[in-house]
Amino acid sequence: MSDLLLNWLINIPGFAAPFAIAALGLIITERAGVLNLAAEGFMLAGALAGVGLMIHGAPPLVALGGSVLAGMAMGLIFAIMAASFRINHVIAGLALVFFAEALTSYIASAERWTNKAISGLEPVFLGQDVIVYATPVLCALTVWMLNRTRFGLTIRAVGENPGAADAAGIDVTAIRFAAILIGAALIGLAGGYLTVAVSRIWVDSVVGGRGWIAIALVIFARWHPWRALLGAILFGCIEALIPRIAAAGFDVPRYFLQMTPYLATLAVMIWAAARGRDRWSQPAALGQHHIREERG
Repeated sequence: MSDLLLNWLINIPGFAAPFAIAALGLIITERAGVLNLAAEGFMLAGALAGVGLMIHGAPPLVALGGSVLAGMAMGLIFAIMAASFRINHVIAGLALVFFAEALTSYIASAERWTNKAISGLEPVFLGQDVIVYATPVLCALTVWMLNRTRFGLTIRAVGENPGAADAAGIDVTAIRFAAILIGAALIGLAGGYLTVAVSRIWVDSVVGGRGWIAIALVIFARWHPWRALLGAILFGCIEALIPRIAAAGFDVPRYFLQMTPYLATLAVMIWAAARGRDRWSQPAALGQHHIREERG
Protein backbone atom coordinates (compact mmCIF):
# COMPACT_ATOMS: atom_id res chain seq x y z
CA MET A 1 0.00 0.00 0.00
CA SER A 2 2.87 2.37 0.79
CA ASP A 3 4.37 1.74 -2.67
CA LEU A 4 0.98 2.49 -4.24
CA LEU A 5 0.74 5.78 -2.36
CA LEU A 6 4.34 6.77 -3.18
CA ASN A 7 3.98 6.00 -6.89
CA TRP A 8 0.70 7.90 -6.97
CA LEU A 9 2.22 11.01 -5.38
CA ILE A 10 5.25 10.93 -7.69
CA ASN A 11 3.07 10.74 -10.80
CA ILE A 12 0.57 13.48 -9.87
CA PRO A 13 2.66 16.45 -11.14
CA GLY A 14 3.21 14.86 -14.55
CA PHE A 15 -0.49 14.24 -15.02
CA ALA A 16 -1.43 17.70 -13.71
CA ALA A 17 1.00 19.70 -15.88
CA PRO A 18 -0.82 19.38 -19.24
CA PHE A 19 -4.14 20.38 -17.65
CA ALA A 20 -2.54 23.43 -16.03
CA ILE A 21 -0.64 24.58 -19.12
CA ALA A 22 -3.66 24.15 -21.39
CA ALA A 23 -5.85 26.03 -18.90
CA LEU A 24 -3.37 28.94 -18.82
CA GLY A 25 -3.52 29.15 -22.61
CA LEU A 26 -7.31 29.17 -22.52
CA ILE A 27 -7.37 31.85 -19.83
CA ILE A 28 -5.17 34.19 -21.88
CA THR A 29 -7.30 33.68 -24.98
CA GLU A 30 -10.65 34.03 -23.24
CA ARG A 31 -9.57 37.08 -21.23
CA ALA A 32 -9.50 38.80 -24.64
CA GLY A 33 -13.14 37.86 -25.20
CA VAL A 34 -12.52 34.89 -27.53
CA LEU A 35 -14.42 31.76 -26.53
CA ASN A 36 -11.99 28.92 -27.28
CA LEU A 37 -13.49 25.46 -27.70
CA ALA A 38 -10.61 24.34 -29.94
CA ALA A 39 -8.26 23.25 -27.14
CA GLU A 40 -8.58 19.57 -28.01
CA GLY A 41 -7.49 20.33 -31.58
CA PHE A 42 -4.54 22.47 -30.49
CA MET A 43 -3.41 19.71 -28.13
CA LEU A 44 -3.68 17.06 -30.85
CA ALA A 45 -1.51 19.15 -33.17
CA GLY A 46 1.08 19.66 -30.44
CA ALA A 47 1.01 15.99 -29.47
CA LEU A 48 1.62 14.82 -33.04
CA ALA A 49 4.38 17.36 -33.68
CA GLY A 50 6.18 16.36 -30.50
CA VAL A 51 6.15 12.63 -31.14
CA GLY A 52 6.96 13.09 -34.85
CA LEU A 53 10.04 15.18 -34.10
CA MET A 54 11.17 12.68 -31.45
CA ILE A 55 10.85 9.82 -33.94
CA HIS A 56 13.06 11.77 -36.35
CA GLY A 57 15.75 12.19 -33.70
CA ALA A 58 15.02 15.60 -32.17
CA PRO A 59 15.86 16.14 -28.47
CA PRO A 60 12.77 16.29 -26.19
CA LEU A 61 12.90 20.05 -25.63
CA VAL A 62 13.25 20.69 -29.37
CA ALA A 63 10.27 18.39 -29.93
CA LEU A 64 8.27 20.40 -27.40
CA GLY A 65 9.28 23.55 -29.27
CA GLY A 66 7.75 21.96 -32.36
CA SER A 67 4.61 21.30 -30.34
CA VAL A 68 4.42 25.01 -29.52
CA LEU A 69 4.72 25.92 -33.20
CA ALA A 70 2.10 23.34 -34.20
CA GLY A 71 -0.30 24.75 -31.63
CA MET A 72 0.33 28.26 -32.95
CA ALA A 73 -0.32 27.08 -36.53
CA MET A 74 -3.72 25.79 -35.46
CA GLY A 75 -4.21 28.98 -33.46
CA LEU A 76 -3.56 31.07 -36.57
CA ILE A 77 -6.35 29.27 -38.40
CA PHE A 78 -8.66 29.79 -35.44
CA ALA A 79 -7.67 33.47 -35.16
CA ILE A 80 -8.45 34.07 -38.83
CA MET A 81 -11.82 32.39 -38.42
CA ALA A 82 -12.86 33.92 -35.10
CA ALA A 83 -11.10 37.30 -35.01
CA SER A 84 -10.75 38.28 -38.68
CA PHE A 85 -13.74 36.64 -40.39
CA ARG A 86 -15.80 36.85 -37.18
CA ILE A 87 -17.19 33.34 -37.49
CA ASN A 88 -19.18 32.24 -34.46
CA HIS A 89 -16.61 31.21 -31.85
CA VAL A 90 -18.39 27.96 -30.97
CA ILE A 91 -18.65 26.87 -34.61
CA ALA A 92 -15.05 27.87 -35.37
CA GLY A 93 -13.73 26.00 -32.33
CA LEU A 94 -15.67 22.80 -32.97
CA ALA A 95 -14.79 22.82 -36.67
CA LEU A 96 -11.10 23.12 -35.80
CA VAL A 97 -11.29 20.18 -33.39
CA PHE A 98 -12.79 17.94 -36.09
CA PHE A 99 -10.22 19.20 -38.61
CA ALA A 100 -7.34 18.51 -36.21
CA GLU A 101 -8.61 15.02 -35.40
CA ALA A 102 -8.75 14.10 -39.10
CA LEU A 103 -5.48 15.83 -40.03
CA THR A 104 -3.41 14.32 -37.22
CA SER A 105 -4.79 10.84 -37.88
CA TYR A 106 -3.96 11.18 -41.58
CA ILE A 107 -0.41 12.46 -40.99
CA ALA A 108 0.35 9.83 -38.34
CA SER A 109 -0.91 7.07 -40.63
CA ALA A 110 0.92 8.39 -43.70
CA GLU A 111 4.20 8.79 -41.77
CA ARG A 112 3.73 5.49 -39.88
CA TRP A 113 4.14 7.18 -36.51
CA THR A 114 1.29 5.30 -34.84
CA ASN A 115 2.30 3.02 -31.94
CA LYS A 116 6.00 3.90 -32.24
CA ALA A 117 7.50 4.26 -28.76
CA ILE A 118 9.84 7.18 -28.07
CA SER A 119 12.39 7.78 -25.32
CA GLY A 120 10.65 10.90 -24.06
CA LEU A 121 11.46 13.60 -21.54
CA GLU A 122 13.50 12.41 -18.58
CA PRO A 123 13.24 13.55 -14.92
CA VAL A 124 15.72 16.17 -13.73
CA PHE A 125 15.03 16.32 -9.97
CA LEU A 126 12.96 14.29 -7.49
CA GLY A 127 11.44 12.24 -10.29
CA GLN A 128 10.00 15.29 -12.11
CA ASP A 129 10.93 16.80 -15.48
CA VAL A 130 11.67 20.38 -16.40
CA ILE A 131 8.11 21.11 -17.64
CA VAL A 132 6.64 20.18 -14.25
CA TYR A 133 8.91 22.73 -12.58
CA ALA A 134 8.18 25.29 -15.30
CA THR A 135 4.40 25.02 -14.86
CA PRO A 136 4.04 27.14 -11.66
CA VAL A 137 6.47 29.63 -13.20
CA LEU A 138 4.22 29.90 -16.26
CA CYS A 139 1.26 30.39 -13.93
CA ALA A 140 3.03 33.22 -12.07
CA LEU A 141 4.04 34.84 -15.37
CA THR A 142 0.44 34.67 -16.61
CA VAL A 143 -0.85 36.37 -13.45
CA TRP A 144 1.86 39.02 -13.72
CA MET A 145 1.18 39.60 -17.41
CA LEU A 146 -2.58 39.95 -16.99
CA ASN A 147 -2.35 42.22 -13.94
CA ARG A 148 0.91 44.15 -14.21
CA THR A 149 1.69 44.72 -17.88
CA ARG A 150 0.15 47.12 -20.37
CA PHE A 151 -0.39 44.26 -22.80
CA GLY A 152 -2.20 42.14 -20.19
CA LEU A 153 -4.42 45.01 -19.10
CA THR A 154 -5.22 45.66 -22.76
CA ILE A 155 -6.22 42.00 -23.18
CA ARG A 156 -8.58 42.30 -20.22
CA ALA A 157 -10.01 45.59 -21.47
CA VAL A 158 -10.80 44.01 -24.85
CA GLY A 159 -12.43 41.04 -23.13
CA GLU A 160 -14.59 43.21 -20.88
CA ASN A 161 -15.65 45.98 -23.27
CA PRO A 162 -14.25 45.86 -26.81
CA GLY A 163 -16.22 48.95 -27.83
CA ALA A 164 -14.66 51.06 -25.11
CA ALA A 165 -11.22 49.60 -25.89
CA ASP A 166 -11.68 50.51 -29.54
CA ALA A 167 -12.70 54.03 -28.59
CA ALA A 168 -9.49 54.31 -26.58
CA GLY A 169 -7.45 53.50 -29.69
CA ILE A 170 -6.84 49.79 -29.09
CA ASP A 171 -6.84 47.50 -32.13
CA VAL A 172 -9.29 44.89 -30.87
CA THR A 173 -8.65 42.42 -33.70
CA ALA A 174 -4.87 42.58 -33.26
CA ILE A 175 -5.10 42.04 -29.49
CA ARG A 176 -7.41 39.07 -29.95
CA PHE A 177 -5.07 37.64 -32.60
CA ALA A 178 -2.14 37.92 -30.20
CA ALA A 179 -4.07 36.38 -27.30
CA ILE A 180 -5.18 33.45 -29.45
CA LEU A 181 -1.65 32.74 -30.67
CA ILE A 182 -0.11 32.96 -27.19
CA GLY A 183 -2.84 30.72 -25.80
CA ALA A 184 -2.47 28.25 -28.68
CA ALA A 185 1.28 28.05 -28.06
CA LEU A 186 0.69 27.00 -24.46
CA ILE A 187 -2.06 24.54 -25.39
CA GLY A 188 0.18 23.03 -28.09
CA LEU A 189 2.91 22.63 -25.45
CA ALA A 190 0.41 20.83 -23.22
CA GLY A 191 -0.40 18.42 -26.05
CA GLY A 192 3.27 17.83 -26.80
CA TYR A 193 3.93 17.09 -23.14
CA LEU A 194 1.31 14.33 -23.26
CA THR A 195 3.20 12.39 -25.92
CA VAL A 196 6.79 13.43 -25.20
CA ALA A 197 6.64 12.95 -21.42
CA VAL A 198 3.50 11.06 -20.39
CA SER A 199 2.38 8.46 -22.98
CA ARG A 200 5.63 8.48 -25.04
CA ILE A 201 3.69 7.13 -28.00
CA TRP A 202 1.18 8.34 -30.57
CA VAL A 203 -2.21 6.73 -31.01
CA ASP A 204 -5.24 8.37 -32.58
CA SER A 205 -7.11 10.57 -30.08
CA VAL A 206 -4.19 10.33 -27.64
CA VAL A 207 -5.34 13.57 -26.00
CA GLY A 208 -8.41 11.67 -24.82
CA GLY A 209 -10.69 14.61 -24.10
CA ARG A 210 -8.18 16.48 -21.93
CA GLY A 211 -8.76 19.63 -23.98
CA TRP A 212 -12.43 19.57 -23.00
CA ILE A 213 -11.50 18.97 -19.37
CA ALA A 214 -9.18 22.00 -19.55
CA ILE A 215 -12.12 24.11 -20.75
CA ALA A 216 -14.17 22.95 -17.76
CA LEU A 217 -11.18 23.63 -15.53
CA VAL A 218 -11.08 27.27 -16.65
CA ILE A 219 -14.74 27.69 -15.75
CA PHE A 220 -14.13 26.00 -12.41
CA ALA A 221 -11.21 28.37 -11.79
CA ARG A 222 -13.23 31.45 -12.76
CA TRP A 223 -10.52 32.40 -15.27
CA HIS A 224 -7.97 32.73 -12.45
CA PRO A 225 -4.55 31.15 -13.21
CA TRP A 226 -3.70 30.05 -9.65
CA ARG A 227 -7.10 28.46 -9.19
CA ALA A 228 -6.60 26.69 -12.51
CA LEU A 229 -3.31 25.27 -11.23
CA LEU A 230 -5.02 23.95 -8.11
CA GLY A 231 -7.79 22.44 -10.22
CA ALA A 232 -5.20 20.83 -12.49
CA ILE A 233 -3.61 19.19 -9.45
CA LEU A 234 -7.04 17.80 -8.53
CA PHE A 235 -7.46 16.26 -11.98
CA GLY A 236 -3.85 15.11 -11.88
CA CYS A 237 -4.60 13.25 -8.65
CA ILE A 238 -7.50 11.48 -10.32
CA GLU A 239 -5.62 10.59 -13.51
CA ALA A 240 -2.52 9.41 -11.63
CA LEU A 241 -4.63 7.15 -9.43
CA ILE A 242 -6.31 5.28 -12.31
CA PRO A 243 -3.26 3.26 -13.51
CA ARG A 244 -2.12 2.72 -9.91
CA ILE A 245 -5.46 1.10 -8.99
CA ALA A 246 -5.36 -1.06 -12.12
CA ALA A 247 -1.76 -2.12 -11.46
CA ALA A 248 -2.54 -2.98 -7.84
CA GLY A 249 -5.18 -5.45 -8.99
CA PHE A 250 -8.18 -3.89 -7.23
CA ASP A 251 -11.48 -5.27 -8.50
CA VAL A 252 -12.80 -2.02 -10.01
CA PRO A 253 -14.43 -2.03 -13.47
CA ARG A 254 -11.99 -0.60 -16.05
CA TYR A 255 -14.61 1.57 -17.74
CA PHE A 256 -15.64 3.07 -14.40
CA LEU A 257 -12.02 4.09 -13.79
CA GLN A 258 -11.80 5.63 -17.26
CA MET A 259 -14.88 7.76 -16.73
CA THR A 260 -13.85 9.17 -13.33
CA PRO A 261 -12.10 12.28 -14.79
CA TYR A 262 -15.29 13.15 -16.64
CA LEU A 263 -17.43 12.57 -13.55
CA ALA A 264 -15.11 14.98 -11.76
CA THR A 265 -15.54 17.43 -14.63
CA LEU A 266 -19.33 17.33 -14.26
CA ALA A 267 -18.99 17.81 -10.51
CA VAL A 268 -16.77 20.89 -10.78
CA MET A 269 -19.02 22.39 -13.48
CA ILE A 270 -22.03 22.03 -11.18
CA TRP A 271 -20.04 23.52 -8.31
CA ALA A 272 -18.87 26.44 -10.47
CA ALA A 273 -22.43 27.13 -11.66
CA ALA A 274 -23.64 27.30 -8.06
CA ARG A 275 -21.09 29.95 -7.10
CA GLY A 276 -21.54 33.68 -7.38
CA ARG A 277 -19.51 36.06 -9.52
CA ASP A 278 -16.22 37.59 -8.44
CA ARG A 279 -13.67 39.87 -10.04
CA TRP A 280 -12.10 36.96 -11.91
CA SER A 281 -15.40 35.71 -13.32
CA GLN A 282 -16.18 35.27 -17.01
CA PRO A 283 -15.11 38.22 -19.18
CA ALA A 284 -18.17 40.31 -20.01
CA ALA A 285 -17.61 40.19 -23.78
CA LEU A 286 -16.62 36.49 -23.98
CA GLY A 287 -17.77 35.07 -27.30
CA GLN A 288 -18.91 38.43 -28.66
CA HIS A 289 -17.67 39.88 -31.93
CA HIS A 290 -16.69 43.51 -32.27
CA ILE A 291 -17.18 45.29 -35.58
CA ARG A 292 -15.75 48.78 -35.51
CA GLU A 293 -18.20 50.16 -38.05
CA GLU A 294 -21.05 49.32 -35.65
CA ARG A 295 -19.65 51.43 -32.82
CA GLY A 296 -22.07 54.09 -31.74
